Amino acid sequence: MKNIDLNTLLLIYKEQLEKGDIKIAYTELVKHVQNLKTIFSKDLGQEFSCGNVFQGYMDYTYFYLSNDYLNNKKLKLGLVLNHKDMRFEIWLLGQTKDIQEKYWNLLKGSKWVKKTEMPQYSIIEAVLADSPDFNDLNSLSESIKNKFLLTSGEIFTSLTLLDQENRTPNNDK
Repeated sequence: MKNIDLNTLLLIYKEQLEKGDIKIAYTELVKHVQNLKTIFSKDLGQEFSCGNVFQGYMDYTYFYLSNDYLNNKKLKLGLVLNHKDMRFEIWLLGQTKDIQEKYWNLLKGSKWVKKTEMPQYSIIEAVLADSPDFNDLNSLSESIKNKFLLTSGEIFTSLTLLDQENRTPNNDK
């Protein structure tokens, strides 16, 4: 943004906080992601370890998931609530920017990488719930978990194919 008048923006921010709607909505969204982390830890604890929930800057709220396979490749998954697009996503991430770039290049041309530029924070991003119904949190949570399992399985299949083609980076073992 050019010519930011921070004082004007802060007045708008204060007005919105005084209304209370944004604060309530944000708090409820974060609570739901925390609840998803609890569900994933309980239901998928044999397959994944779950990290802490990060609230972000009203842009993304997320937690990481990992297992031995991903750790050996210096990769991790993220379950992400994208606030701007108001949807849930699964991200494949590298532990470093170099790892992310290597895997993004390896996955170019696959169903996962169609853009010409790598995402800012991840290797790949896939939508799990595009128009979530927050009025039915139990169904939403179950749907996100099931879609996560399906999509993460497809991601693992793609990574395994890279392994079989001996295309994975040398430093990921």
